[in-house]
Amino acid sequence: MLKTMRGSSVEVDLTLRVNGSAQRLRLDSRVTLLDALRDRLDLTGTKKGCDQGACGACTVLVDGKRVLSCLTLAAQCDGREVTTIEGLSREGGLHRVQEAFIRHDGFQCGYCTPGQIMSAVALLKANPKPTVDEARLAMSGNLCRCGAYDHYLKGVMRAAREA
Repeated sequence: MLKTMRGSSVEVDLTLRVNGSAQRLRLDSRVTLLDALRDRLDLTGTKKGCDQGACGACTVLVDGKRVLSCLTLAAQCDGREVTTIEGLSREGGLHRVQEAFIRHDGFQCGYCTPGQIMSAVALLKANPKPTVDEARLAMSGNLCRCGAYDHYLKGVMRAAREA
């Protein structure tokens, strides 16, 4: 990672592997992963909710683990694999979690859905057969304005059964 000074800020050159593709960026070192994804890479599926790490709308996977992209600096992800909601489906098909959420009406207004799905994917990667209580706990970091929690939970459990 190359650093250059510009006034009082420091710019960094970094490479993110986003959804399987290397993305070279020059950013202010204070830019969050969320802002880099949305504003620089035009990946707007990751939502900006509270911008304080409290709602989970910005959830993405970094090296397969769930992170809140509003609390993660892009520079921290140099050389790491970042997966966004846009990167879940391969070859035009939906990920099994996306399909399960659709079957159980787990999208309501849709604003929190990408973060909910990314949290569910991380859960099922770490624990392919969670209990309902384990799934509820893992999803508790994601807030939903519409109150579709039961729908999300049913979607997670269905995706676990279909694995």
